[in-house]
Amino acid sequence: MVYNQLSALSPLDGRYNDSVKELSTYFSEAAIMRYRVYIEIEYLIALSYEKKIEEFPPLTKDQIKKLRTIYQKFDMSSAKEIKNIELETNHDVKAVEYYIQQQTHQSLHPWIHFALTSEDINNLSYSLMWQHGIKQVYMPLLKSVNSEIKKLAKKFKNSPMLALTHGQPATPTTFGKELAVFYARINRQILTLKNHKLSGKFSGATGTWSAQLAAYPTVNWPRFASRFIKSIGLKPNLITTQIEPHDSIIESYHNIAHINSIMKDLCCDLWLYISRGILGQKKIAGEIGSSTMPHKINPIQFENAEGNIGISNAILNHMADKLPISRMQRDLTDSTTLRNQGSALGYSYLSLKNILKGLSRVTINKNKMTAELENHWEVVSEAIQTVLRKSGQSKAYEKLKKLTQGEKINRKVIADYILQLNIPQKDKDALLALTPETYTGLASKIFELV
Repeated sequence: MVYNQLSALSPLDGRYNDSVKELSTYFSEAAIMRYRVYIEIEYLIALSYEKKIEEFPPLTKDQIKKLRTIYQKFDMSSAKEIKNIELETNHDVKAVEYYIQQQTHQSLHPWIHFALTSEDINNLSYSLMWQHGIKQVYMPLLKSVNSEIKKLAKKFKNSPMLALTHGQPATPTTFGKELAVFYARINRQILTLKNHKLSGKFSGATGTWSAQLAAYPTVNWPRFASRFIKSIGLKPNLITTQIEPHDSIIESYHNIAHINSIMKDLCCDLWLYISRGILGQKKIAGEIGSSTMPHKINPIQFENAEGNIGISNAILNHMADKLPISRMQRDLTDSTTLRNQGSALGYSYLSLKNILKGLSRVTINKNKMTAELENHWEVVSEAIQTVLRKSGQSKAYEKLKKLTQGEKINRKVIADYILQLNIPQKDKDALLALTPETYTGLASKIFELV
């Protein structure tokens, strides 16, 4: 296994294999074979229960149990058998059909893959792979990351920090409030991902049920297809060419890409906060930050995540751009493209694991946060000019601009200015009590709005 990882072409199968191996159950070559076998078997069972197909009587409970065992006990040796068949057929879906024939009685062989095209099997398989991989592996980790963000947001909701807009000192906030923003954004995407429905088609060579109708003209094939597609957990798409046009799965790709972008934004912010010194990182015994500089604790988890997010989004965006386009009734460019959806999710999944590690190490440098705020008293000028406006004084903004823009401002400058203002004493006292550290508005309570 170690040798295989060392010789692997993809980092996901090599260096990062231990971090993403959970996904191989859903996106490996053996996985697509297992899903194809599942679709073929379940179709065979459903076909036998169509009353108007008299030549194929309903399968017995014992027969169904034995058939389902074929995919329930599918393992690597099963996958190797299919691969050996494919070496002769040079057709992956036909190899699955022949494999099932080897596992079943000859009387069932005419009904295996009856009147279907490969895309009927493939589109359902790839959609189920994506749906199950998201639900069983990706979503739990995404929720864990967001739970950690929420925990930190709550912990540091009262920790004031200087905000920077355009990289310049701005109205103070709290570190917890800034994390709450990311929590809310990600939570919205989780709900979108959870509620999204993937579509499937099951209508033959050009989406017309022609072969089915030729054999059994009295069967309502669109209704049969709808029932079958729903039974495996997908939404029927009855108006297609040979291929399901991939629109619904592309919407899910966009959802993951959007989550990736939000996560990248989080990584960039945390990296910058660490660079500013207002955040620190917990030391890990034995860990080396630099091969030459002993003092360093580099924010490598966030950097690794950012890099892998970029690769994930490059693949996701290419698939989203390519898959809706198929020449006339079909071409094969979607087939090789779809094989990469596991890699796209793998790099995203890897980034989440790194973000989770990075978040677990985050600490705040309260002294540095306080020092930054104390060094930028000009930020309270916003509050002063707003109170002046309340008192009906014209040119309030311009007056504070003249006092503060490009100037070094401290507590005394601000206090002296407030003392000479012609405003009610109540407002004057409130402004005199205001400091950059306390000028955070509702930041400490915004977390409760999430």
